[in-house]
Amino acid sequence: MPHPPITETAPAKINLTLHVTGRRDDGFHLLDSLVVFADLGDILTIVPADQNSLTVIGPMAPGVPETQDNLVLRAAAMMGQRAHMTLDKQLPSAAGIGGGSSDAAACLRGLSRMSGETPPDDVLRLGADVPVCLLARSARMRGIGEDTQPVPNLPTLHAILVNPGVPASTPAIFRRLRQRDNPAMPNDLPTWPDTMALIRWLACQRNDLQDPALEEVPVITDVLEDIAATSDCGLARMSGSGATCFGLYPEAISAANAATALSAKRPEWWVRSVRLS
Repeated sequence: MPHPPITETAPAKINLTLHVTGRRDDGFHLLDSLVVFADLGDILTIVPADQNSLTVIGPMAPGVPETQDNLVLRAAAMMGQRAHMTLDKQLPSAAGIGGGSSDAAACLRGLSRMSGETPPDDVLRLGADVPVCLLARSARMRGIGEDTQPVPNLPTLHAILVNPGVPASTPAIFRRLRQRDNPAMPNDLPTWPDTMALIRWLACQRNDLQDPALEEVPVITDVLEDIAATSDCGLARMSGSGATCFGLYPEAISAANAATALSAKRPEWWVRSVRLS
């Protein structure tokens, strides 16, 4: 009897903080980041097949390769499984929200469910964000991505995600980084009693790639200013290496209202109201 299709969500990954704390001799940067995931993402459907293949559909499909350049196919090869995969692309690419890495992690999870085999230990070879995306829950990510520790009991955050439709090159942004040995987050993270306490703490942290990204992709300045100008916004910051930025709000209705207002002002931008956890 054929195995039924396996469906996995590949949620958007948001770097609430991103501290660049050093660079290794091999050129890889050391990071310290508090990562959460949105209740929004790409959808991957997997069915057994004679050979691995990928079809990309959805509103963000244009430009996404269906070849071995796609991390989904590389993840399938790493698992040693054969399947046809359909990726419903809902998230913008090259956007600082881990879309490709989350897709690869969804493939690893789905093929693990299909075969009963656990994902290999060396998924870091697929990319620095793949280990934390495989976890797909709030976590602290350190090193070059290999050190991921869950952060339990994180208050739920109500947010908007905004992308201006301009890709951001991670290597180019790192090249603009002037200081690479910045302070890490505190060794022991606090316990946040509620959402506003977490937002206040986050405001004292950083994304060290934000200023270089503003130089590389100037429209990010407009994104951050427009988010900050929405009612009840507690924090506006860029995620990852951009160009997606987020705004944090005290309640879900505040985030929904902000998304509605910003969509009306900037109809050409990708704007979504989400819950982060």
